[in-house]
Amino acid sequence: MFFTRVGQSKAPQRSVLLGLSLVVPSLFLSACMSSPEKDINLSTYVDQTEPADVLYNQGLANMNAGRLDEASKKFDAVDRQHPYSEWARKSMVMGAFADYRKGSYDDAISSAKRYLALYPSTEDAPYAQYIIGLSYYRQIKDVTQDQKEARQTLQTMQDLVTRWPTSEYVDDAKEKIRFANDQLAGKEMQIGRYYLERREYIAAVKRFRTVVESYSNTRHVEEALARLTESYYALGLTSEAQTAAAVLGTNYPDSPWYKDSYKLLQSNGLAPRENAGSWISKAGKLITGA
Repeated sequence: MFFTRVGQSKAPQRSVLLGLSLVVPSLFLSACMSSPEKDINLSTYVDQTEPADVLYNQGLANMNAGRLDEASKKFDAVDRQHPYSEWARKSMVMGAFADYRKGSYDDAISSAKRYLALYPSTEDAPYAQYIIGLSYYRQIKDVTQDQKEARQTLQTMQDLVTRWPTSEYVDDAKEKIRFANDQLAGKEMQIGRYYLERREYIAAVKRFRTVVESYSNTRHVEEALARLTESYYALGLTSEAQTAAAVLGTNYPDSPWYKDSYKLLQSNGLAPRENAGSWISKAGKLITGA
């Protein structure tokens, strides 16, 4: 859906056959007279002299037909044979998209970054940024593994939203930002549970606190507050445990996590009670109930 818009050719088409009929015979004669022992690779010569607009539109045709390797070759040929032209500029970003479609994400990122370095203010700059973000997004792993790509997705898509707020890619970029945030919060929860199971409560609190403060609009906040209740209760910090449970109940009154937290406090004659001076209370005001 992306390459149809970008690929609208506005330059006049030129005839490849006409150009060859005028140039090839004289070149062939000259080559024969000067170096009779060498053969000329006419296919290479044709490739080297094909008009930029023809190559570009051939690339688009291959893209539409799903021949992504061929499309990449055509776009690369434009950039190589007609450097610094308008067609080379367009081919650079389309080549990046072809790499993305092929799953060659590192190549796509490299090409799109090169485009942004050379043409940061063109109409296709947000598109190049979007390709980079998508390439990182497609490589995000599950939360049991390192979340480097999630962080890169978040940064790249946030830059897109900030630099080009009216771009047609902004809505999807925001969706990818939400997903990346959820992944990063999920990673923090996984590590926090690991520490909690081993009764390393202070280390667990640090992870759950990060979720509440930094990822307040993700689905993990609900559990994070319950885990904070559990961790603080185990540390004997009952006021913090009561506050965590109170904030949980305010934002998620029907949550099974709140019921568990309430039951835990009640087992020692306590009840959820918010301490307005606690960091949990302050952070709770940012929770969206996602």
